[in-house]
Amino acid sequence: MCLALLITDPSFYAVAVPAALLMGLSKSGFAAGIGALAVPLMALAVPVPQAAAIMLPLLLAADLTGLAQLLPHCDWRLIRLLLPAGLVGIALGWVLFGWLSVPAVAGLVGLLTLVFVAIRVFLPARADAPPPSRRLGRLMAALSGFTSFVAHAGSPPIGFYVLPLKLPPLVFSATYAVFFAALNLSKWLPYAVLGLVDATNMTTSLVLLPLPMLGVWLGVQGVRRLSPGLFNRIFLAGMLLTGLKLLWDGARGLQIGA
Repeated sequence: MCLALLITDPSFYAVAVPAALLMGLSKSGFAAGIGALAVPLMALAVPVPQAAAIMLPLLLAADLTGLAQLLPHCDWRLIRLLLPAGLVGIALGWVLFGWLSVPAVAGLVGLLTLVFVAIRVFLPARADAPPPSRRLGRLMAALSGFTSFVAHAGSPPIGFYVLPLKLPPLVFSATYAVFFAALNLSKWLPYAVLGLVDATNMTTSLVLLPLPMLGVWLGVQGVRRLSPGLFNRIFLAGMLLTGLKLLWDGARGLQIGA
């Protein structure tokens, strides 16, 4: 492996190693709400677009690891509802990528995430409440695709829709895994066209590759042992941390750019 094609700055790996592990944990469904922190964490050392590009092969590795363990539990009817809208969101993110302010997007995603958490905590659905509408599902899936393309932060919007469905933890995790595996595969061509799939980014990804797979394996072991109630609380806690971090990043970036 040529070191000239590899990021060698120790400060990068100080944030990239925990980011890769965190992303793997979230891909298993365990602590899924905090997966969106991976790119902002890595972006402490490199620009956000480069962090997103380095993360893309790691997402693929985590997706494949998660699918190998979770695929039989997927809710395919839910996938048929959500995936087409998610791909529309990916396309929208591609079209707008060059025009977007990264801090503005981070701040918006963070604010929306905190609103989602507040609604679920302070306005919980009654036990006999009907499931959220399919229209809301498509809207959240499209928003998830958009934020996933821009910053691999698609988990909070789709979680807002899926969490109230009260799926068993393994079904929730498997459906998440299939949905985001499809979205992440769809990003490769747009990222390549945008010039983000280069030798330095891909070589650096290769060095980090075992970490997300380890994170998925550890997370799946945790999911198998969690009750639905505890699973939901962990997810909401992760969304809260994600929302606060993204909102902080957005506010700080806009202040610096002012």
